[in-house]
Parts: sequence; C-alpha cells; structure tokens
Amino acid sequence: MARRTHWAGPGLVLALLAGALVLVLLVSLGIGRYGISPSRVGQILLGFDGMDAIERHVVLTVRLPRVLTALAAGAGLALCGAALQGVFRNPLVGPHIIGVSTGAAFGGTLAILMSGSRGLLLLLAFLFGMLALLMVYALNALVARRNMLVLVLAGVVVSGFFGALVSLAQYLADAEEKLPRIVFWLLGSFATADYDKLALMLGLLAPGAALLLLLRWRINILSLGEEEARALGVRTEPTRWLVLVLIGLIVSAQVAVSGVIGWIGLVIPHLARMLVGPDHRALLPAAMLAGGLFMVLVDDLARTLSQSEIPLGILTALIGAPVFALVFLRATGSERGHG
Repeated sequence: MARRTHWAGPGLVLALLAGALVLVLLVSLGIGRYGISPSRVGQILLGFDGMDAIERHVVLTVRLPRVLTALAAGAGLALCGAALQGVFRNPLVGPHIIGVSTGAAFGGTLAILMSGSRGLLLLLAFLFGMLALLMVYALNALVARRNMLVLVLAGVVVSGFFGALVSLAQYLADAEEKLPRIVFWLLGSFATADYDKLALMLGLLAPGAALLLLLRWRINILSLGEEEARALGVRTEPTRWLVLVLIGLIVSAQVAVSGVIGWIGLVIPHLARMLVGPDHRALLPAAMLAGGLFMVLVDDLARTLSQSEIPLGILTALIGAPVFALVFLRATGSERGHG
C-alpha cells in the first residue's frame, strides 16, 4: 500500500508532462510563417484525406523532423544531466559543466576542419567527448574523489582546455567557407534538421537512453555512495563507466547533429527533481519529458522571435542561467531553513 502511495505523485507528474509535451508538439508543428492550426496538424499526422498539399508538406517534411530532433536532443541532454548528477552525487554536474559537450564540440570542429563526413563528425565528437570525461574523472580521482567541488573544477579545467582547442581550430579554418560553418554549428541550431540527421542522432541516442533507463535502480544505488553500493552487491566502477560511456554516446550524437547546446543537462534535472523527488526511477523519465518539452519551446522561440533565426546556445544560456540561479538560491535557502 505504501508503494502505491509513493508512486501516485510521480506517476501523475509524468502523465501531466507527457500530456503537455503532446500539446506543445501539435502547436509547434503549426508555428511559423505559414501558420497551421493544431487541429489541422493533428489531421495531417493522422493521415486524413483531402488535406492541403502545401500544409502537408510543411508539417511532414519541413517541421516534423525539426521538432522531433529538438525533442530528442532535449530529452537526451536532460537524461544525461540527471544520470551524471546521480552517479557523481553532485547537483552541479552536467554534460556542459563537466566538459563532455566541449570535448565533443572540438571533435566536431576538427571533423569540419578536415572536410569530413557526418559519420566522421559523429565519431570524433564521441571520441573527444569520452576523452574529456576520462580527463575529468582522472583529475577528480587523483585529487579527491569524494569532494564535490573538485569535480566541478576539473570540468572547468577540461572545458577550458578543449575550448582553447576549438578556438585554435577556428583560427586555422578557412574564413570564407569553413569558419562560418563551424561558428554556426557551435552555436547550436535545428535549422538544417531532416530525417537523415534525425535517424543519425536516434541511432545512438535511443539505445543509449534505453540502457540508461534500465540502469535507473543502479544509479539510485550509486547515488548512495561507494560503501553502500558495494554492501548491496553493486560493482561500482564497471557500472559507473557503463553509465559514462552511454552518456558520451548520447551527448556526441546530439552535438554531431545540432551543435553545442548548454544548460539543458544542468537545469532540467533540478526542475524534474523538484517535481518527482530524487528517486531515479521517476527522475530520469521526468527529466527526459521536461527536457524535450523545454527544448521544443526554446526552438519555437528561436525561429519566431525575429526574422533571422536565433542560435539555440544563446537562448538556452539566457533562459537557463537565471533559472538555475533561482533553483540554486531556493535550494540553499531551504538548507539554511532546515539548519
């Protein structure tokens, strides 16, 4: 009976998030210079006969792959942030803060500099994203594994290192052709999204996310600490590295397709934790739903606020930084209240 009561709250929140996401998706598919009502969008998606050919093309060919790419990217980044925060027992950790995104960004920049294919871009983004994770993990283990601030500082160091390499690559790039492409890609955008890029992202993101969701109870145990996890029979190092590799896969897939998008993996897990609590069995799905919802809304703003599209990285920073500051102040205020 207690178990049913425990899941009533999170279950309702997940249902509400899913419902809000469906509604936002329908509205987003109709938003743009060629406006289409949500009801007509629904009819087009359901395959009703007699629909306008132009509207069908706009919804199914132009907007649907973009909206689905935004949904997948936001869900994946939020999932990675929630999993990282659980594994490292550190609420200040995220794919961008810990250096994964910056490492993957350098890999992608290097691929563009080499005039490589999408496959090479994905491969180098994954390899350098994992290298950044390895460097952060090694620095944290060498200095003080249980110190939360050391992990963040290690992430800052590694991010700064790979950020300098990205700047060097931009300096060496051809100013007429490759440099604009690198800059546009680094700022983050779904403007060039299509079904091929969506399939490329989902090819790594979907299995990685599915495996992370299957590891929810193990992440719960890891979040208790080393000694407690070992006492419960969980091999901490292999499990932690499996989680890190899956996160590297997801982040590299997102970066390869849509560039660097910060703050999602840091802010959204905090908001999801406020809604469903710290249990990762509910937290990870809630973070995915909230991340997808947030990313679709931000992309709507990016393509409607001005005549020229605003890069996503700018918007997520402008929105994410103040939201995280409010969440952080609220958390520290509640701790002082309890103290």
